[in-house]
Amino acid sequence: MIECRAPKNSEEFEQYYHLRWQTLREPWQQAKGSEKDELESQAIHRLIIDDKQQVLAVGRLHFIEGNQAQIRYMAVAESCHGQGYGRIIINALEQAASKFGVRSIHLNAREGALGFYQRLGYEGNTVSHLLYGTIKHIAMEKPVILNSQQLIEEVNDLVDTWYSTIPLSKAMAINITSYDYHSLITTCDLAFNKNLHNTMFAGSIYTLATLTGWGWVHCKLIELGVVGDIVLADANIKYCSPIEGIAYAVTDNENKVLELLKFKNLRNEKINVNVNVYSGEKIAARFTATYVVKPKKKS
Repeated sequence: MIECRAPKNSEEFEQYYHLRWQTLREPWQQAKGSEKDELESQAIHRLIIDDKQQVLAVGRLHFIEGNQAQIRYMAVAESCHGQGYGRIIINALEQAASKFGVRSIHLNAREGALGFYQRLGYEGNTVSHLLYGTIKHIAMEKPVILNSQQLIEEVNDLVDTWYSTIPLSKAMAINITSYDYHSLITTCDLAFNKNLHNTMFAGSIYTLATLTGWGWVHCKLIELGVVGDIVLADANIKYCSPIEGIAYAVTDNENKVLELLKFKNLRNEKINVNVNVYSGEKIAARFTATYVVKPKKKS
């Protein structure tokens, strides 16, 4: 029995990177460590592991600007070729990309793997580079189908509301990448929000989380047909780790939608919202807030 998931511990990561090196670097006499780059901590990692805890296939996805992502370091153990493990890894990475609102995925395919990626819907025939001067890579791309996570009209209007009433949101280039009537996902410009350490400014993390929670309540009120003002009453944030790459703020699905039904009473009410800010799949900040909603009668 096999399982496809993220590595859970240091031992699995050790196997994960070893398979990368063994498949993609050792045949070209490259040293251990050459299978990694500076984006590892920001990326989404997937492996296939069997019931003996042996890693059989690996792949990585990292985010780039403009709702795009790139797949790299695809590797399958030589003894497992032809068993469909590569397809399983790609599907898992595409599902993760869809969760964060990615619109297109890019990759540079080795010439020998071109047919594999074409069968999975990737297109392109331009040579991107020669690795070590000998291994030809072809630039390929595939659009991501977001299924039910299409942005509703009210969510698009939400960004306009932010930009027109909160100048900082426009300067930060905060945007919504996904909303599925349960969870709201936002991101912001990478370059503008970096501090002197080249990581995301704590104030930007706080602002992104605050507006994400506010926006989730805003969308829920629209769905309930309630008109009202939303005010942040209390908030707490825990910074868990630095964010070196693109950040995504995600409302926690445990937010209780039923609590919002009380707003129908047209009284000032409170709603608690949890937001996690991610770097890759790692939670970099946990934000908890209480918003007060002041309903008002429709004119």
